[in-house]
Amino acid sequence: MSSSGSGWQRALAFADRALERCAELGAPPPGDGKDLLSQRTVFTNAASVGQRSMGGKCRLLESSDGWCAVHLPRRDDLDLLPAWLGVNVDLVDDAWEPLATVLRTRQSHDVVESGQELGLAVAMVPAGDDQQLRERQTTNAARPWIQRRIGTRADAMSIEGAVVVDFSSLWAGPLCARILADSGARVIKVESTTRPDASREGDPALFAWLHRNQEIRSVAFDTDDGRTELRELISSADVVIEGSRPRAFDRLGIRPADVVSSAPGKVWLSITAYGRCGPWSNWVGFGDDTAVAGGLVDSDDDGRPCFVGDAVADPLTGLVASALVLDACRRGGGVTLDVSLREIARSAAHSSQLVW
Repeated sequence: MSSSGSGWQRALAFADRALERCAELGAPPPGDGKDLLSQRTVFTNAASVGQRSMGGKCRLLESSDGWCAVHLPRRDDLDLLPAWLGVNVDLVDDAWEPLATVLRTRQSHDVVESGQELGLAVAMVPAGDDQQLRERQTTNAARPWIQRRIGTRADAMSIEGAVVVDFSSLWAGPLCARILADSGARVIKVESTTRPDASREGDPALFAWLHRNQEIRSVAFDTDDGRTELRELISSADVVIEGSRPRAFDRLGIRPADVVSSAPGKVWLSITAYGRCGPWSNWVGFGDDTAVAGGLVDSDDDGRPCFVGDAVADPLTGLVASALVLDACRRGGGVTLDVSLREIARSAAHSSQLVW
């Protein structure tokens, strides 16, 4: 794992600022910045090495005009490679050499746009003069989230005793929920019966650490009874956390604006790869590739980009999201919070401060 480059140092400084804000708002930190950014390595001996992420499912590959991150964490991703770049493989480990060969002949923008159209987590290392990326930025780097006051404020609410319903998975959202639980919230984690949190299998020890002292419910989202249970849970919540692309809740007939407007003081937190309402709202991404998309990378001795830590956009986003929820509750709620892994990584890479 890169632990000495400038990208890593910027990530640590950013994490410390978020932790300081949580502490100001009364949340006991579950560790220091270095511990939290490296949390998964506590449970495994694997590490990021240069252009290979921890676990090996995300790689930095050279294109004809730069570098791209290609992330293949799901078995179904392999089925999309023939349509994307004409590559046929059965195993992730077999994909990298043929993908590298093809990418060296393609431009980064084309590679990313065509991959994302198919639902692949592909990102490019941004160049300093990349006009297209600048035009698509939706937030200030010092304030890398979008907050909308939609509902009615209530009296200032302590997180202690608040009901938090968490639909998120993997790392960023669950880290936020863990911090809220440690601060006294009653956290109910909700999983689909057909698509449980993937970290149960991939990182079971991390899953257990993140979900300590929480209730876990499995709900059949595709049944009438399941949808009724979802609505009842959301109605009971002071805070809702979710990490789905917008269309997922649209299909269930659940709109964050309606939920926040339904009663005073509610807070809805969306954590997505590229933002719930921005120009890339339906793009796919995870902690390693979105960090690259935000420019949070280091360089090796040959000047090639390399990963900063392990899926670093995930824990950074979880820390910032925790502070945002705590602050929103203190101010009486009535808001939606749109937090993007890519925007958080961009802020960590480029901003010397966070403006809360």
